[in-house]
Amino acid sequence: MSEFSETYGSWPSPISAGDVARGVRRPAFPTVAGNEIWWEESRPDEGGRTTLLRRNTDGTVTELLPPPWSVGTRVHEYGGRAHLPVPRRDDKAITRMGVVFANSTDQRLYLIERHFEDPVPLTPEPDRPNALRYADPALSTDGKHLLCVQEHHTDDGVHRSLVSVPLSGRGAQDPRSIRELASGAHFYASPTPSPDGQHLAYVRWNHPRMPWDGTELRVGTLTENGLTDEYTLKGGVDESVISPTWADDTTLYLASDWPGFWNLYQAGLTGQAIALHPAEEEFHTPPGHLGHRSFQVLDSGRILTLHGHTDMAPSVYDPHTLDLTPVSTELTTWSHLHSDGKTVVAVASAPDTLPCVVHLDPTTHRVEILHHPTKTPPETAYLPVPLARTFPGRHGAPVHATVYPPTHPDAHTDGPAPYVVWAHGGPVSHSTREADPVKAYFTSRGIGIIDVNYGGSTGHGRTYRKRLHKEWGIVDVEDCVAAARALVDEGTADPERLAIRGPSAGGYTALLALTQGIFACGVSHFGVTDLLGFSEGTHDYESRFLDTLVGPLPGFAERHRERSPVERAADIDVPVLLLQGLDDTVVTPDQAHAMATALARHGVSHALLEFEGEGHGFTGEKARTRSLEAELSFYGEVFGFTPDTEPIELTTDPPAPRAQPMAEIDTAANDPEKDELPEVEPLPEITPEPEVSTTAGEPGTQEATGDFT
Repeated sequence: MSEFSETYGSWPSPISAGDVARGVRRPAFPTVAGNEIWWEESRPDEGGRTTLLRRNTDGTVTELLPPPWSVGTRVHEYGGRAHLPVPRRDDKAITRMGVVFANSTDQRLYLIERHFEDPVPLTPEPDRPNALRYADPALSTDGKHLLCVQEHHTDDGVHRSLVSVPLSGRGAQDPRSIRELASGAHFYASPTPSPDGQHLAYVRWNHPRMPWDGTELRVGTLTENGLTDEYTLKGGVDESVISPTWADDTTLYLASDWPGFWNLYQAGLTGQAIALHPAEEEFHTPPGHLGHRSFQVLDSGRILTLHGHTDMAPSVYDPHTLDLTPVSTELTTWSHLHSDGKTVVAVASAPDTLPCVVHLDPTTHRVEILHHPTKTPPETAYLPVPLARTFPGRHGAPVHATVYPPTHPDAHTDGPAPYVVWAHGGPVSHSTREADPVKAYFTSRGIGIIDVNYGGSTGHGRTYRKRLHKEWGIVDVEDCVAAARALVDEGTADPERLAIRGPSAGGYTALLALTQGIFACGVSHFGVTDLLGFSEGTHDYESRFLDTLVGPLPGFAERHRERSPVERAADIDVPVLLLQGLDDTVVTPDQAHAMATALARHGVSHALLEFEGEGHGFTGEKARTRSLEAELSFYGEVFGFTPDTEPIELTTDPPAPRAQPMAEIDTAANDPEKDELPEVEPLPEITPEPEVSTTAGEPGTQEATGDFT
C-alpha cells in the first residue's frame, strides 16, 4: 500500500475500540510451585472478571475458574495478590498443589482442590456483603495455614489485622478458628514467616501516611497463641520499608527508601540493616497494591532483582562478590516477580510486546515467554515508538515524560500534529513504556500523546515524589503544561490542537490544567473534582491522603476549596468530557455530577457519560469500548476532523438531579440556589520556559500502582 495523505485524527486504523476492549487480557501475580505456574488474568471480554490459570508440567495451560467465579480482593479497595498455590495430600500421601483465592463477589477465601470441581470456602460468610476481605496471602511454614491481611468493615469503621486461616476449611463454619496475629495499626502488608516457623516479619503503617511515606518492618515470635515479643526492625514515619524476605532463619532482605530510592538491604533479627547495592534507582515497584515483589532470593544465595526508574528490568545480585549482573532481554518493563528458589517467573512487556508471563533462568539468564494472554495484538507497524524526554519545569526542575508520535505505516500529514497530554492516576504512581493498545488507538489515527510523569510520580526517588507534598494541583499542572509547551515550541505539537486527559487523580490534574489557557479541551476519567467531598466520601485507605498532598483538615479547608476543579469552573472556557462509573467507591459519582453541574452554570460545553456497573476503572467490554469511542469523537469535534465513531453530543445544560441524594459536598457547585461560585485565589500564572532539554531513554504505558489511579 502506498503512502497517502490524510487529516490528522482521521487516518484509517485497523485498531478498533472494540478490539482494544475485548482483546487486552492482563496477567498478574504469576506464582511458581511444584514445577507448575499459576497466575491471575483479567478478562474484559467476559464482563471484566479475573480468572485463574495454571501452566502444567507438560506446558499446557488450564483455566481453573469458569464464569461467574472471579478472583479479586478489595482490601484497601485497590487489592493486590488474591491467590496462592498451597500443598494438599491425597490418599497416597503424595503432595499435590491446590490453590486458595479471594472471590471478588463476596470477598471470601476459597480453596480449589486438585480433583474437586467446586471451590470450598475457607472463611465465614460476613454479616453484611463484602465486610470481611483478605489479601496478600503467605503459607505458614507447616503448610496448614494461610497467613494474610484481613479487613473487617463494621459500623464503627474499618479494622485491619494479620490473621491465620486454617486450610482445613474449619474457619468457614467456626470463625474463632481464624486466629488474629497482629492488630492495632491502620494498615498491614507482607506477612512473611521465617523458614523455621519461629518468626513472622510484616509491614505496618498508620494514618495519615501512605505506604510510600513511612512504614515499619516488624518482627515477632510465632507461638500457638499468636505473635509475641514484637518490635520494629527498620522504618518509621519518613522511611518506606517494603517486602521483607527471609534469606535464612535469622536474616532478612528488604527494600527501603532511606537513601532516597528503594534500595536493597540486609538485616539480622537485631542490629543495623546494611545496604547491599546503593544506587540512585529503584529496586522495588511502589507499594500501591498488596503482594507486589520486585526481588527474590534464590537457593544459590543470589538475589534476582528488578531495578530501574519507571521501567524496571532484571539483574542478578551476588552478595558474596557484590556484583550486579544485568539480564540481557528485549523485554523492557518487568513486574510481579516470583520464585521458588530455582525457577523465576514474572510479568514482562516491551514497547512492541503486550504484558505476558515469562520464565527467567537465573543461571543461564535465558528468558522465555510462557503465555501471551492477548491472542491478537495490534500489528507492530501501528504501535508508536516511545521517546523518553526530560523537559525543564518550574525553577529548572526536571519533568520526565514519554512522547508517542502519530504512527501509521502508510498515512502521512504535514505540519505539527494534535497532541494529548496524559496525566496518570495516582498521583503517586507512574506510567511505563510497555505496549498499550489504548495509546495505539489514538496514535494510529494521527493523534500524538505525551505521557507525563509529573512531579510526585514514583520511579525517580523520594525527592521527586515529595515535590507534590502540599502542592497537588500546582506542580502536576505546571509540569503537564510545561511538557505541552515544549512540544509546541519545538514544532512537534499544534498549539491550537492540544488536549489533556487523565484517570482519577489524573482527571483532577487535567481539569485544573484547563484553567491555564493552553489546552483546547480535556477529558476526565472518573476524576476528583471536589477535594472536600473526596475526603468525606472516599474509602478509608485514602481518607487521609490529602493531608500530605494538600494539607490536613480542617486547617487547610480553604486550600482544598481553592484547588478543587468544581470551584474553578468559571476559569474553564473549553469543552470537557467526563466519564464516570456509577459503582465507583474511590471517586464517587457525585464528583463528576457536581463538575457537570458547575460547567453548565458557566455555559461550558461538556458531556457526562455514566456507566452502570462500573467502578474505579472500567473493566467491562461495553464501557471500555464506549469510553474510547466517545473520547475520539470528542477530539474530532474539537480538533475539526471526522472520526470513524458515533458523534458525541455536547451540551451546556446541567445533568438531571439524582434520584437518590448523594453525600453532601461543601461546594457551591452543588447548591442550586447560588448563581455563581465564590471568588477564589487563582492558580499561579505559568510562564513558558525558553528552552527544552532532552535525555535519551528507552521507549511505555501506565502502571497502576495504587492510590486513586
